Amino acid sequence: MRKPALKVILAAPRGFCAGVERAIQIVEKSLVKYGAPVFVRHEIVHNKFVVEDLQRKGAIFVEDLEDVEPGRPVIFSAHGVPKSVTQQAVDSKLTFLDATCPLVSKVHMEAERHHRNGRHIVLIGHAGHPEVEGTLGQLPQGEITLVQSCQEAENLPSDLDGNLAYVTQTTLSIDDTADIISVLKKKFPTIEGPHKNDICYATTNRQEAVKSIASNCDAVVVIGSANSSNSVRLVEVAKKQGCSKAMLVNDEDELDPDFLQNVGTLGLTAGASAPDILVENFILALKENFDVSISESPVCKERVQFKLPRTLTAA
Repeated sequence: MRKPALKVILAAPRGFCAGVERAIQIVEKSLVKYGAPVFVRHEIVHNKFVVEDLQRKGAIFVEDLEDVEPGRPVIFSAHGVPKSVTQQAVDSKLTFLDATCPLVSKVHMEAERHHRNGRHIVLIGHAGHPEVEGTLGQLPQGEITLVQSCQEAENLPSDLDGNLAYVTQTTLSIDDTADIISVLKKKFPTIEGPHKNDICYATTNRQEAVKSIASNCDAVVVIGSANSSNSVRLVEVAKKQGCSKAMLVNDEDELDPDFLQNVGTLGLTAGASAPDILVENFILALKENFDVSISESPVCKERVQFKLPRTLTAA
């Protein structure tokens, strides 16, 4: 029986960003240098496949430094950590490596700069996300206010005007964040912003790539984990761009066959913490049931690379 035709449009760029690649390399090279086990505080990046692969290689993921075995190194995840965690590692005489994405570290430095200049900081982000917890923990309690929506921005006390700055989580929706910033600037005309947009290049590019294909697709699939902020945002972007049939899956095993009913053109992308192999496996699974044709129209080329910590460059 002839297979039904399915046109797959690959969003590009998609998948791993430079910060994720750097973080994974830090774990892998630490395993080479120190041997197994190497401990990692929180998931190094938010992707089930990556975490399980590193576990097989000898990484142990913990949420508390008290669970790190004496004498073994610990790595801080790409999302960053509060200063209290770093101090705890120092006090406990732990060997630690910081895999914080340099673009997250940039946000930390901006918050500290504004604080030194006597400004209160508004952090635009999602409560409970480890990146947000890390940024909140860069300054004394009460010096940063978290804002998650336009309404929360509107509800900020008016007397903050003249003494206010904002920073953002790096993996937010570009459009939603722009709306919140617009509210802040209208209510607080003198508010200071970052020298350069805090939403990272990879988040921006992947959202723009989805926007470029969504209106031409009957459905969009985003490969990524449910706790990956940038992956979840891609589903939202596809829906807002007019493709209401959009879903997030960890891998090909999570795709409901009914989802592809009456789908002639499928958009496919992956979050910044999802490896290429997941996209490749997904396409192979599609080919079992469809006559698949593939096209791709990159919106840009990415050439960003981040250096590893000096202690690992010889590993």
